[in-house]
Amino acid sequence: MTAASKPPHVLLLSVPGLRPEDLSRMPALAALAALGGKVLLAPSFPAVTCPVQATLTTGAAPRGHGIVANGIYDRSSRDVEMWISPDSVHRRDRIWDRLKSARPELRTAAWFLLQSKHATADLVCLPAPRHNADGTETMWCHTNPEPLYASLRETLGDFPLHKFWGPLAGIDSTRWIVRSFLEAAKEAPPHLAVVYLPHLDYAAQRAGPDSQAAHAACGELDSEIATLVEGFGALVGIEQVTVLVAGEYRIRAVTHASLPNRTLREAGLLVVKDSPDGEVIDMEKSQAWALADHQVSHIFLKLGLAREERDKLVQRIHTLFDRRRGVKQVYSGAALIGAGLSETPVPSMKSRCGDVVIESTPDSWQAYQYWLSDAKAPRFARTIDIHKKPGYDPLELFIDRTAAPPPGMPFGIPLDTSLVKGSHGAIDADDPHETLLVCSRPDVIGSEPLHARDLAGIILRQFQSPAGTGPESGPAPV
Repeated sequence: MTAASKPPHVLLLSVPGLRPEDLSRMPALAALAALGGKVLLAPSFPAVTCPVQATLTTGAAPRGHGIVANGIYDRSSRDVEMWISPDSVHRRDRIWDRLKSARPELRTAAWFLLQSKHATADLVCLPAPRHNADGTETMWCHTNPEPLYASLRETLGDFPLHKFWGPLAGIDSTRWIVRSFLEAAKEAPPHLAVVYLPHLDYAAQRAGPDSQAAHAACGELDSEIATLVEGFGALVGIEQVTVLVAGEYRIRAVTHASLPNRTLREAGLLVVKDSPDGEVIDMEKSQAWALADHQVSHIFLKLGLAREERDKLVQRIHTLFDRRRGVKQVYSGAALIGAGLSETPVPSMKSRCGDVVIESTPDSWQAYQYWLSDAKAPRFARTIDIHKKPGYDPLELFIDRTAAPPPGMPFGIPLDTSLVKGSHGAIDADDPHETLLVCSRPDVIGSEPLHARDLAGIILRQFQSPAGTGPESGPAPV
């Protein structure tokens, strides 16, 4: 088979926090842009990890693929869990599914994408610690093929989960992701690979996106991108590789935090109850509660309300939050459809969208906290517990040095929301193309700004045969 007739290899790197101005601090990425091209890129709303990754890999809006936040609330069971991992939560096929359907002979990889457990890609890896009967955990990763993590572990050691999230999060996790992917790809390199490189997320939230630490993180990530591109090019021939580096969103400096659950509680709409963890939200008895996620909150209403009663409650919530400091916009009804979050004005039982959605101003973020006194904070509030909290908690990036750690913990997590210096999720309607897409080839992305929904079609077109056959590459239904 000649080089011209060989199927291409496409490497998509999904990078949170990448800003156009960061290119000047990233010589390897800038060299790729000079070789091919770069365009501004608009993320989907909300511009947070799981919804944006779902949009990048399906070509659909959140109301279509069903991922509207980093957490999922099941209205029927009243269960909420942040960072749920199965690939099956997506309601649209992902690019590796569509490629494999059209060209079964091609190999694919989904490497460290946050909702890719049991994905159909030939190579899959993401953290999945094993919970032992004695209450301890064994570090492990879910992989396809299943024995792959044991092999990677022998060569590279365990994935450094404590460097992937938490106060110690840093370049070591991204470095392991890069090296493990190259190791896994050695025997049969994938034709399509999507790799998540998380490093820019940390310093920008801790210290601010224009801090010295955030600028240094750009250089650290750039070195790993160079290693990944050079290593993969050595496996398949660099002339066969198209590299796409897609920013997931822009992190902006914040100076304020709003607490929608406290607002709802003070208004008598949110009810708490005692539990083994302490004071928790009673989702059955509450008239309304908020799943807070960076700069966006989904407010869920009590089930079974009559239409008139529900409409009055929605209006009351609008009144509570309209013009409140830190709130840019309140969405409900038809506005949820317009924002790409819901298929109907009143979200159905199967919808993951809140009945009301609050978007922050660029300088503010939304904390999940609902207790009225820190003395009443539940046990999980001072620990790294990404699944129990009814919202995303960036305070897990910090160590509380003012108090004794919780029993059995080496350190505690602070409750001071002023520590957070960067956030994301809100979209500037006047300037939505907030991040960047870089491509190593000049004939792939053009020169006009793009939307995250465009990436799936662009990638699938690379695998069309000269006769035009191959994976369907048009836009996915939203």
